[in-house]
Amino acid sequence: MRTINSRYFKLVIRCGEGYSTLEPQVESLVRQTIKRGTVQVSLRIERACASDFRFNAAVLSGYRQQLEELRKGWKLTEPVGVEALLALPGVVNQNAASELDAAVDWPMISDTLKAAISGMTAMRVEEGRAMAADLAANCQLVSRELDLIEARAPLVADSYRTRLAERLTKTLAEYQITLEPGDLIREISIYAERSDISEEIVRLRSHLEQFAATLELPESSGRKLEFLTQEMFRETNTIGSKANDVQIARHVIEIKAAIERIREMIQNVE
Repeated sequence: MRTINSRYFKLVIRCGEGYSTLEPQVESLVRQTIKRGTVQVSLRIERACASDFRFNAAVLSGYRQQLEELRKGWKLTEPVGVEALLALPGVVNQNAASELDAAVDWPMISDTLKAAISGMTAMRVEEGRAMAADLAANCQLVSRELDLIEARAPLVADSYRTRLAERLTKTLAEYQITLEPGDLIREISIYAERSDISEEIVRLRSHLEQFAATLELPESSGRKLEFLTQEMFRETNTIGSKANDVQIARHVIEIKAAIERIREMIQNVE
């Protein structure tokens, strides 16, 4: 058995002729453990009894006759070996297993499949622990960068006010025009309202808390984590576009990089 990350559950079964009738039982067992991802199950039955195989004499004779004609035409001295003929398609056939034969073999197949699922589950649990630690570390990085953004946010309006006052003072002095203080305050207020990111910070912090809580849930939560990651990325984009500040933009880039790493790992969470 092997699993590949996928958005939905998909089972691919490869088995010998006559055993396709067991696919519903195989899928039922696999679904008890795995809820999401592409699962590949390869079933190979090795027969120890020679009576399970038959020679197709007509096909064997046909191959031999054609090869003898080629040997004579090419004037080859070496005879055609039986070993080479046995490997040709259709020479050796396995008795077609009936539904009864597949049903008889099912207890052995079921036990083997359960052992494979158990071993794979143990590996997935170990990988899950490592992935959870990595996800938590990236969320902590996002939280630290968000703290820095929150500390910087109140200073953005003050910085804009200083720049605007300097530019206006220079321009007004050049053209000898006066400006009412109320007009300057109104302009700064409009800018402060447009660049206010307090709501986005609160929502992003809430998403981080919900993400951490979801990681602790016992049931499968990959899709929920994926949705939360999308929301975190959306809030981060809004912060970057509204803040209009170089220092905040640097923190936003770090957050985006961490969220992108989270999004890649989430694809492997069931």
